[in-house]
Amino acid sequence: MRISTNTLYQNGLSRLSQLQVDQDRLMQQISSKKRILTPADDPVGAARSLELQNSQRVNTQFERNRMFAENSMNAIEGNLQGVTDLLIAAKARLAEAGNASYDDVQRSYIAIDLQNDLEALVALANAQDGSGNYLYAGYSTDTAPYTLNAGGATYNGDNQVRQLQVSANRQLPVAENGPSVFQANGNDVFAALATITDLLQTPVTSPADAQALQDGLAAASDALQGTLDNVLTVRARNGSALKEIEALNSDGSSRDLQYAKSLSELQDLDYAKALSDLAKQQTVLEAAQKAFVATTSLSLFNLI
Repeated sequence: MRISTNTLYQNGLSRLSQLQVDQDRLMQQISSKKRILTPADDPVGAARSLELQNSQRVNTQFERNRMFAENSMNAIEGNLQGVTDLLIAAKARLAEAGNASYDDVQRSYIAIDLQNDLEALVALANAQDGSGNYLYAGYSTDTAPYTLNAGGATYNGDNQVRQLQVSANRQLPVAENGPSVFQANGNDVFAALATITDLLQTPVTSPADAQALQDGLAAASDALQGTLDNVLTVRARNGSALKEIEALNSDGSSRDLQYAKSLSELQDLDYAKALSDLAKQQTVLEAAQKAFVATTSLSLFNLI
């Protein structure tokens, strides 16, 4: 079978082009440190890599969510520690106000202290987290949840509880709504403090007045204790959620390492093999170039 000169040229050029493409691909792999440059390099490996990368991104988002949740929960814990201290101190003042030897003036001084406690408690209930969101307003994060008034405080938020997805199968509350903390189980601590403040400023001029004062002090003390119990319950629940986040963070870190390891096994280049292949490709390319030159220079005239 006779082969034309044009065919020799085309075959030679095609072979040289393919060798150069293979060499360029090896150089790109070495430069990028990746074995898979396009899905065509390894369709199955490329598909698995995309799946792992997506899982890794989701895992990273959960990590960010947990960080936000943890910051919010720590803000709540710090705030409720202040609420706890205030309620304990207010209960002590109520006990002091019940001293039978105190006169109207002394009770009025305690009333001033309790009024300050009421204002301080409203301020604590209007606390914000590091992002400027109100902790106890439910979903109304840009609205101060409480407004001080003559009867205590008015709630301006909603009754929802903000939650955040912290893992594939778990949501955790990242804030509370005001009524669930300060006005739960019929114990409106704001109203209780406002009522007892007014009562302590009312002169005691008869046994009936004295009895009304004692009854008011007992009711206020019960309301403060009920709120304190509820606050401690919220703090316990919050602390439990923080421990859960810690465990989820540990699991998330392990997952991230596993994803990184799997991606490395799929994508990372074997440098020793790649450099060896590159040297071999270079040798083959040089040999092919010399063979092409020698072949294309053949002529029947050289045999005459």
